[in-house]
Amino acid sequence: MSDKPYATDLTDAEWSILSPLIPKAKTGGHPRTVDMRSVCNAIYYQLKTGCQWHLLPHDFPPSSTVYFYHRRWQRHGHWEQMNHRLREQLRQKLGRDAHPSALATDSQSVKTTGKREEVYGFDGGKKVKGRKRHVLVDSLDLLLKVVVTAANTSERLASAYALMELWDEYRKCLNYVKVLWVDGGYSGDKLALAVWLMIQAKVEVIQRMGPEFELLPKRWVVERTFEWLNWYRRLSKDYERLPDMSEAAIYAVMTRIMLKRLAA
Repeated sequence: MSDKPYATDLTDAEWSILSPLIPKAKTGGHPRTVDMRSVCNAIYYQLKTGCQWHLLPHDFPPSSTVYFYHRRWQRHGHWEQMNHRLREQLRQKLGRDAHPSALATDSQSVKTTGKREEVYGFDGGKKVKGRKRHVLVDSLDLLLKVVVTAANTSERLASAYALMELWDEYRKCLNYVKVLWVDGGYSGDKLALAVWLMIQAKVEVIQRMGPEFELLPKRWVVERTFEWLNWYRRLSKDYERLPDMSEAAIYAVMTRIMLKRLAA
């Protein structure tokens, strides 16, 4: 790479935190020769600027190599694993328990660049054609789970599915959850019952008292997470053909955000 770093490049302190989490090279065969720090820098550059893979600057590794690792880490769930490890470290640095006791959930409808196969729909409430991002976050706005669906998918159903996926993959992080904060769109006995049966937590619906704008602190938790994601241009729309890659991009962005806070 050039001597002058990009604003998105990892600092030495950030790389020292991330490097132990990078998947190791396979044993046997030709040894790994690519610089993994440069690969990570290229991925974060692409997410921040929103450029196409083949338009990555030439001082990064070849775009095919960068995409290969990004896609491979998505297939094996490494981006999600790195997200969980960094979240636990950041919570502990901030004086919190590694596992949260309160969660919040919400969704964000985003446009796509054209019809994206079967995972594509119309959100009548937001008037958006495309996909919907359903997230579960803790009280510090840190991501636990994201599920990308068609924009017309039921929020209650997708949130229950996200919680079930999280329970199957990272059950330990849900053992201490006592409450799930939601807005009025998630009210109803079915979601509350599903949450109670899975993790024995109650669903607390946070609703506005009137038609005018009202700042609701517990609900603002999720909105702040979406605001963080919006600062990365690759997430301004859903450019991915596969929803799994959309989810991987969100996990990767959250790792970058947490690395900055951990190294600060």
